Amino acid sequence: QVQLVESGGGLVQPGGSLTLSCTATSGRLANFGAMGWYRQAPGKERELVARFPSVGVTNYADFVKDRFTISRDNAKNTMSLQMNSLKPEDTAVYFCYVADKLVTWGQGTQVTVSS
Repeated sequence: QVQLVESGGGLVQPGGSLTLSCTATSGRLANFGAMGWYRQAPGKERELVARFPSVGVTNYADFVKDRFTISRDNAKNTMSLQMNSLKPEDTAVYFCYVADKLVTWGQGTQVTVSS
């Protein structure tokens, strides 16, 4: 069974950048057709940020278009989320996932955007 570990979160000033990584510590990301990133802010529901669907092109939430870029490196067994021009409203716990018949989540990494 695949296990996912996120890293790269932290505190950043508005306008700054962070890169989140999601590494499969067991299993292979290449075995999954669907994967991506969600986030959850305090008191809010978990929401989609970006994803590679099993069919079709990469999807981005409207609130991150032109600021965030999702990528994957099957050789490194890692998926990344490059986040630029960060805003205070991007503050949340960010979760990566992979999906086939089931959805497997990572433990999450905190991103705080504040001056």
